[in-house]
Amino acid sequence: PALACLSDFTEMMRALGYPRLISMENFHTPNFMLVSEVLLWLVKRYEPQTDIPPDVETEQDRVFFIKAVAQFMATKAHIKLNTKKLYQADGYAVKELLKVTSVLYGAMNTKGVERADVSEEDSSKFKFDLGSKIADLKAARQLASEITSKGASLYDLLGKEVELREARTESLARPLEINEAEKVMKIAIDCVLEQVQKTKDMLNNVALDEANLEAKIEKRKLELERSQKRLQTLQSVRPAFMDEYEKIEEQLQKQYSSYLEKFRNLTYMEQLLDDHRRIEQEMFEEAANMLHLMQNRLKEEEQHLLKSGNNDDSDIEIQEDEGSDSEVEDRQIMKQRTATETLLQG
Repeated sequence: PALACLSDFTEMMRALGYPRLISMENFHTPNFMLVSEVLLWLVKRYEPQTDIPPDVETEQDRVFFIKAVAQFMATKAHIKLNTKKLYQADGYAVKELLKVTSVLYGAMNTKGVERADVSEEDSSKFKFDLGSKIADLKAARQLASEITSKGASLYDLLGKEVELREARTESLARPLEINEAEKVMKIAIDCVLEQVQKTKDMLNNVALDEANLEAKIEKRKLELERSQKRLQTLQSVRPAFMDEYEKIEEQLQKQYSSYLEKFRNLTYMEQLLDDHRRIEQEMFEEAANMLHLMQNRLKEEEQHLLKSGNNDDSDIEIQEDEGSDSEVEDRQIMKQRTATETLLQG
């Protein structure tokens, strides 16, 4: 079936006068360039004035091209095409192309043109203008819709003919009042003249405003030119105090460099001072902790000695050894002071 469709497609394209020879080998692999060329040619055969962009270089352009052709065929020729199969550009796309070529080929046969025996040279000379026929069909459809609407309107008006006839007869039978008509006409003429005068006044005002605006624009142009000339003059003239300004600026730059150097030195010295104070604080805290530990240890030894003295000596021995205990306490106090002084000196 695929080969038959491809064969029918090639024959129909030859009969329709396609200038390029299409073989059955062209669609064994995807060939989007050929499919786009054939689609564009078929669209031009349907309506020569259509404007579909032929650019198919990028993927986005190809998708846009396929959608545009499918939309054109659906709206103009009432042919529904499968865009996915057309994008494949292989044997499945031939079946979709065959839908369009079949319609064109059938329209050509209605004109009495033979189908398969026409040579390529004769078929190239054949010109089948289907666009004019489609235009006639559009005009016929539009006229049919207008006839329908006009007929409905005419039917409604004819239904009111009885009432309208009576009103018309009454109006014709009534005598014409010339004075009243003349009065109405004068009023209408006066209104028209008043509108004309208002329009003339508006035009005059517009002309006056235009002249005023042109004068203001010209004045602004002159002021702009003067300002530009003054600016150029000021730019070209070197101020008298410019040399002194440049010298002061150089001095300021030097002072600023000196300030930066001194500021960095000051910051560095402050950092060193903070580090020294922190180290001294840590050493002082460490010495205080050591002193506290030694005091606690001496108190514990003193309590231990007192307990051992109470257990071993009698009351008499205690009285005899009071002098010796006081000597021991004095020695302990001296040791404690010596250790404290050593830590503080360290």
